[in-house]
Amino acid sequence: MTAGTSPALRLVLASASPRRLALLEQAGLQPAALLPADIDETPQKAEKPRDYARRMAREKAREAERLLRETDAQANAYVLAADTVVSVGRRILPKAELVEEADACLRLLSGRTHRVYTAVCLISPRGGERDRIVETRVRFKNLAREDLAAYLASGEWRGKAGGYAIQGLAGSFVVKLVGSYTAVVGLPLYEAVNLLAGEGYPVRASWSAA
Repeated sequence: MTAGTSPALRLVLASASPRRLALLEQAGLQPAALLPADIDETPQKAEKPRDYARRMAREKAREAERLLRETDAQANAYVLAADTVVSVGRRILPKAELVEEADACLRLLSGRTHRVYTAVCLISPRGGERDRIVETRVRFKNLAREDLAAYLASGEWRGKAGGYAIQGLAGSFVVKLVGSYTAVVGLPLYEAVNLLAGEGYPVRASWSAA
């Protein structure tokens, strides 16, 4: 780096999610690094789903930014984090790891409308922190026993909030969606891109070659 110049701006995604990475790439954004943050994701007592999603996104961004500063003295990075929460009323559904958890989630969601809250948090190279949260309402059809059995057998639910992935097989369960499809997948693109642009990141730099 020559005198009087600054290190190139970089985007760091505080996630190992292939879905969030694919969404960023869809918008022409290629993170320089993936830096998933290992944090305690236990909801606090009586914590509302919206507040929980926002807190998780903030904590992920802050932890990734801390790790970045420890390992890279010239980080000069925009750190982007997100968290998605599926809820029924005030009840926060788990990220299903066991088939019994996924089965319970899907039975609860069957034939009813639920809410998906996705929060996105950005920490700029100057240390500024901004966030947005998106609420989307999703209605599932009444799931037949055959639907449940086949979906559980697919394994697609594993690790997914609410026990399903809307961008996969479970997309066929959706009767109605009001809000942001990309937020349900895991990253609200409109909000993420606008946060980055507002903080000076060149979001359109690669578009001419797309």
